Amino acid sequence: MRILLIGDIVGKPGRQICARAIAGLRAEQQIDLVVANAENAAGGSGLTPAIYHELLAAGIDVVTLGDHAYKRREIFSVLESDPRIVRPANYPADAPGRGLTIVRTAAGVPVAVFALLGRVFMPPVDCPFQAAQRLLAAMPGEVRVILLDFHAEATSDQQIMGRHLDGRVTAVLGTHTHVPTADEQILPGGTAFQCDVGMTGPHESILGRRIDRVLETTLTFRPTHFEVATGDVRLHGTLVEADPASGRATAVRRVRVDQAEAERLAALAGGPPAEVPSAGAE
Repeated sequence: MRILLIGDIVGKPGRQICARAIAGLRAEQQIDLVVANAENAAGGSGLTPAIYHELLAAGIDVVTLGDHAYKRREIFSVLESDPRIVRPANYPADAPGRGLTIVRTAAGVPVAVFALLGRVFMPPVDCPFQAAQRLLAAMPGEVRVILLDFHAEATSDQQIMGRHLDGRVTAVLGTHTHVPTADEQILPGGTAFQCDVGMTGPHESILGRRIDRVLETTLTFRPTHFEVATGDVRLHGTLVEADPASGRATAVRRVRVDQAEAERLAALAGGPPAEVPSAGAE
């Protein structure tokens, strides 16, 4: 089976390339499950219910969140009621939402998806390694395929988590830095690993935001609004092949879709017009 993790979706440009590309990617690459980190999907920070449903309509099966999970309070009701979205599992037990979900592919294979927040240069949270231990100890026996979105700043944190969970989960894939790393690999125990799968959004930017605004504030300390940029939109993610019986990864590779490729994929799938309706201008 094949699982695609799409890296941090940033604003309307990121959402729109998802809407153009995902259906064609699923068909062409025979993808069974699409997971996406969407904590930056609403104006570059947070997620709203309308945008969440926009992403589901684009073909995403499970949405993961990170340190911006609660930037938009209106998402709380979705977090509490919908099993297709997870916040970091090392948040407090009383925090809105769930840290793990189990979904089934069209073929009926159960897949567990969970998210964790790193601790280095990140907001204070419970130990992600202990949280992973708790989740795996309580995992139903029938679940063999397990994906972790590890939302972390430091590659050391990410590499430690990969080694810590090697052989116990199908994939440990990182998000948060918005920069794809070239270290995708299968660890000795059969776990697919990559420090960061990259960003889905405008790459003519500073991590998805307008270059001029970020430069002005950085160089002068004058506060500006870091608006989402618009140029050179790309989808970045990582595709993992796994044996559904054992849960072990058999292949891992990076996925990069630019705007021209997104148009080809949209045509392949008989997709929507170039200007995809959006839940917001952000």
